[in-house]
Amino acid sequence: MSSTSARTIPNILSIAGTDPTGGAGVQADLKSFAAHRGYGMCVVTALVAQNTQGVREIHLPPASFLRAQLDAVSDDVAIDAIKIGMLGTEEIITTVADWLDTTWTDDDAARPRLVLDPVMVATSGDRLLDAVAESALIWFLHRAELITPNVPELALLAGAEQAQDSQAMVLQARAVADAHQVVVLAKGGHLEDDTAQQQVVDTLVFPLHNGVRPREEQFTSPRIHTQNTHGTGCSVSAALATLAARGCTWTEALPVVKEWMTHALEASETLDVGTGHGPIQHFADLWG
Repeated sequence: MSSTSARTIPNILSIAGTDPTGGAGVQADLKSFAAHRGYGMCVVTALVAQNTQGVREIHLPPASFLRAQLDAVSDDVAIDAIKIGMLGTEEIITTVADWLDTTWTDDDAARPRLVLDPVMVATSGDRLLDAVAESALIWFLHRAELITPNVPELALLAGAEQAQDSQAMVLQARAVADAHQVVVLAKGGHLEDDTAQQQVVDTLVFPLHNGVRPREEQFTSPRIHTQNTHGTGCSVSAALATLAARGCTWTEALPVVKEWMTHALEASETLDVGTGHGPIQHFADLWG
């Protein structure tokens, strides 16, 4: 299902919604691709009127135009990895699924690495998809190689109450990984137990293979106390997709991305963007 690019600079495609203030969505993805030495491209699923304080309005282009965007890219450019973010509706999800299924077969050596950030629950706790779209997204999961849900989204995918600690989070990740044969990055950023107050613990959970589960990998980073967390989920998944296209395993890629994210959060205070939850500084390591 995976391929590694022979290109020095891999081509990475974001399929997601927009953020006119630049902190999340395709804008954040493009910055993340560039920060990890990937050439970024994007197909827009939704035009979102939002800023650092929240979403005001969403406009969905016709699904036929979404497919036209997808075909225009894949007809001309060799895609090494895809990061998928906001899909929004059942029609959008099935359109992207049909494009993937008709453009590449599962055993196609040219099939791009695929990371899915299942945008289902906002940080506020609000559900972002209706029940039909949620079911469609769950049906879609097996097409991804890696998914990166936050804690509320992982609980929704597992059909369980939201995890309160890392152990419960990992158990839910195992259930989702096995059900859909996908690697799950269980992210501890939304946990609120005592341990989570000082550090963020993320766990890579692999699905059972022939009755045996590959070793789970746990990675810890310091918790950076800042309100500038807008777009962190988008940015992490985009960065992982880029490193995968450059030949990294998920276990190799995740500590690199976590260190980069720590620096991006620390340096976010150097930016002056909005009055709400501001963006991270994607280029902290480049700009100094």
